[in-house]
This record gives sequence, structure tokens and C-alpha cells, in this order.
Amino acid sequence: MKNTYFAKAEEVQRNCYLIDADNKILGRVATKAAAILRGKHKRIFTPHVDTGDVVIIINAEKIRVTGKKLTDKIYQRYTGYPGGQKLLALQDLLKKKPEQVLELAINRMIPKGPLGNRVKGKLRIYAGDKHPHQAQKPIALEV
Repeated sequence: MKNTYFAKAEEVQRNCYLIDADNKILGRVATKAAAILRGKHKRIFTPHVDTGDVVIIINAEKIRVTGKKLTDKIYQRYTGYPGGQKLLALQDLLKKKPEQVLELAINRMIPKGPLGNRVKGKLRIYAGDKHPHQAQKPIALEV
């Protein structure tokens, strides 16, 4: 009888992937990045082990959305004080912090808890087309 294979953390080989978000749809970039961060593209994927790779996303400011999401999609947070609910539309958040839009979309696709925190630490997002990770020799990925 053959046993089920479980990946071990020390056996995992990590690669570095580069995604150019220029004129790409937000959801498609986010799902591809979340799957790579989680390691679901590998044959050795094990749900309770961090088997994912590092993802670098450039040109976050040039991301696209469909429909009326620019005006209708609202990001909400709460300060903790009475009347402290803060609302921000997608177009305003893209002007202020374009990296945060992608980061929120990807982080909400990753499971919560200690494993999710380790997975989220392998994500790097940059608004422009420059990044300081040339030494890692990132593999360009098409979305």
C-alpha cells in the first residue's frame, strides 16, 4: 500500500515570480498571485505546510477593474472610537496607495492564522515598474 506524501518545510524549493499588473484586471492578478503564494501550482502542495513561492508585483498603479467598481467598491475600516467608521472608494485608494488595493485583494484569498501570516510575508508589491529584487532572478509570469 502506498502512503500519502506530505511535504516538509525544509524540502520546499522556493522560486521568485514577477507579475506585471500593467493593464491587467485586479481579480485575475490577485487569484494568480494567491495561488502561487500558497503553493497550489506545485505537485507537492500540502495544505498545512508553506509550499508557496515569492511573488513580486510591479505597476500596481496601472491595475484595471471592470464595471462600476471604481466608484461603487467601498473599503471600510473602523478606528475603534464612536462614529469612527471610515469609508474609502476604490478610485480614491488607488490614488493614495495603489499597492494596498492589490494587497487587500490577495490577503483576503489567503487563510487566516499563523500559516497565512507566513504566506503573506512572501508578497512584494510596487506601484511603479522598478523593484529591488533583481538578485533573486524573478521568473516573469503572464496573467
